[in-house]
Amino acid sequence: MNLKNASILIVDDDTDVLTAVRLLLKTEAKEVVTEKNPENLRWHLSKGTVDVILLDMNFNSSINTGNEGLFWLKEIQKLKSEAAVIMITAYGDIDLAVRSLKEGAADFVVKPWHNEKLVSTIKDTLKRKSNKTSITPFANVDTIIGKELLGDSEAMQQIFYKIEKIAPTDANILILGENGTGKDLIAKAIHQQSLRSSHPFVKVDVGALTESLFESELFGHKKGAFTDAREDRPGRFETANKGTLFLDEIANIPLHLQAKLLSVLQNRQVTRLGSNEPQPIDIRLICATNVGLAELANENRFRKDLIYRINTVEIMVPPLRKRDHDIIQLAKHFSIIYSNKYLKPTPEFDTKALEKLLNYHYPGNVRELQYIIERAVIMADDHVLQPNDLIFSPIESSLAAELEPAEMKLSAVEKNTILKVIEKHKGNITKAARELGLTRTALYRRLSKYDI
Repeated sequence: MNLKNASILIVDDDTDVLTAVRLLLKTEAKEVVTEKNPENLRWHLSKGTVDVILLDMNFNSSINTGNEGLFWLKEIQKLKSEAAVIMITAYGDIDLAVRSLKEGAADFVVKPWHNEKLVSTIKDTLKRKSNKTSITPFANVDTIIGKELLGDSEAMQQIFYKIEKIAPTDANILILGENGTGKDLIAKAIHQQSLRSSHPFVKVDVGALTESLFESELFGHKKGAFTDAREDRPGRFETANKGTLFLDEIANIPLHLQAKLLSVLQNRQVTRLGSNEPQPIDIRLICATNVGLAELANENRFRKDLIYRINTVEIMVPPLRKRDHDIIQLAKHFSIIYSNKYLKPTPEFDTKALEKLLNYHYPGNVRELQYIIERAVIMADDHVLQPNDLIFSPIESSLAAELEPAEMKLSAVEKNTILKVIEKHKGNITKAARELGLTRTALYRRLSKYDI
């Protein structure tokens, strides 16, 4: 169906949104109807044919579920309406919007959107609807992400789709995941699909910076600012101007330096060491860490206001052991790369070799699988890789074996200590938190963690 012949219903309790979309679409579509109250949806659908519904995820209505958009999506489905539903969401509700796709939504758009993107989303939805093809947002992810970041698992497909949605925005992104899961590849993919792709992508491993180098590396310095400052030098913020700055291992920044980073992000300007002249910066910020969000929220480790600043949208990257659908695809991908690199025929995989790969737990994640395949391609005598050609890292395996019992013991000690202190103070959380050296909030998080 052509947009010119389509009837569009916009349901949002924000009058400004309704006005903006109506003005945008009034010359594009046959009919544009706006509605502030989602409880009138049934009336609109009974009145006539609606081809596409733009439905907000959140309403201040009598239905208060925290995800009203999903509620009304299901109500539309109960009415057996043939209208395709496009969800309207804010940055912070992208996970809910992805969930709405599983519940039957055709697509979603993120506020604030680019007008061209909104129109093209509606056109694509109408095209799929008229062709009666299944509406799946993951159909063309290979063209979106490129060839470095791979995965057929549902978790990775959701990451790909989230990248497609957030990349054109300037939202700050926090990528969470274990070492070796490919957080840097996700950061690059976001930059490559962004409106800043023609400008620099600058990566900084802030965990590797000493305190003395932190300000100089990030903010730059003037000649003579310190002993070895022999010339003016821009910092990474200035180098990334107009582009993307990727701060890896963000959780390793000491608290007192976090305050300086927060100031730069709030004011959008940097002052080089040895200078009093602030320089304006225009960057898109992406951060990554292997520390879990619960641990990152510990106020003794990381400033809460900085978390809010860097975490407009978060992306959770699952470990490879939870992505078993991706293991074979990645293994074959790496075999092609390394056979080309070392001028050897691309090997096949014996069935038992594939079974061996699938049954391993990969403490080093994708990076470890990459090294396993590289070693196998180099050392194999035959064009078919056998189980004996796949040598798992003794370093990763021994570390995993050593760490797991230790972590279990430490958790047990912490849990028992908390129980004893709470019992000592007869359930008084304030006194227990004071003795444990925690805030009440931090203690409540631990109580939740251990199901106490």
